[in-house]
Amino acid sequence: MDSILKPLYIAVSWVIVTIHDLLSPLFGADSGVSWSLAIIGLVIIIRVILIPLFVKQIKSQRALTALQPHMKEIQKKYKDDRQKQSEEMMKLYKEHKTNPLASCFPILAQAPIFFALFTVLNGIGKNPPVKHGVLSQDDVVSAAQAKFFGAPISQTFLGSDITTVKIVTVVLIAFMSLTTFTTQRQLMMKGMPKMDSSNNMMLQQQKIMLYAFPLIFAISGVNFPIGVLIYWSTTNLWTWGQQFYVIKRNPTPGSPAYEELQKKRSHKNGTVNPEAETEVAQPEEDLKGQRNQPKKKKKKK
Repeated sequence: MDSILKPLYIAVSWVIVTIHDLLSPLFGADSGVSWSLAIIGLVIIIRVILIPLFVKQIKSQRALTALQPHMKEIQKKYKDDRQKQSEEMMKLYKEHKTNPLASCFPILAQAPIFFALFTVLNGIGKNPPVKHGVLSQDDVVSAAQAKFFGAPISQTFLGSDITTVKIVTVVLIAFMSLTTFTTQRQLMMKGMPKMDSSNNMMLQQQKIMLYAFPLIFAISGVNFPIGVLIYWSTTNLWTWGQQFYVIKRNPTPGSPAYEELQKKRSHKNGTVNPEAETEVAQPEEDLKGQRNQPKKKKKKK
């Protein structure tokens, strides 16, 4: 297994060491700031590389939205035959070249990087430290001494008796789970079209992800080194910001965010709803009546 993942160990450790070396003159070689920012830099590089995958994810989600009427027909037609229903659904996805699990792609793509970083930092936290990738002995010793808010970045909640480590890991685990939940909820509340079918597969999938991923991270987070928690918290923030931008600037047709954007564009272009036009027209008629009234009086005289 290690031999298969060795290129990843090399790539991850090289990126971290390179960023750390660039920041060392500013913050110090053994500074927790240098090593923490090196991990954050790794996140930024990985997420920039994954932007095409994110675009593919958005396209796949919108393709699924367009297929909603066909999916409902299949569910209605084969409501008593689950196996046939699944077969027809898979056939529909294949015909339109889409995937209901596309929203999981960015997370799955990061899984090997996540595991490689976990292995590198876990090796640093051992006694004696274990080197992985391109880390030198000096790098390992320096990283082992680096601290994030007073807690060594290579320590875990279960692997340390230090109170500071316990507090920092609990805060990071809570933040990691919260950002995972809010990111998924943001997508469901603003970025997805309204769904009235309780048996909708896409809606069920989103609900499972909404509650399952935060719970998984909360439970498994006690085994993650602080550096890994920094990585995952940062990538969650990136996901939230990236998703916020897409929902605001280019929302999915039929979603609440799309309706809000259309209203804003209508107001900006000077287009007003019929109800608003009625309300605006009434004062104008009153004003015209006031202007014509003196003329009528003159005619009577």
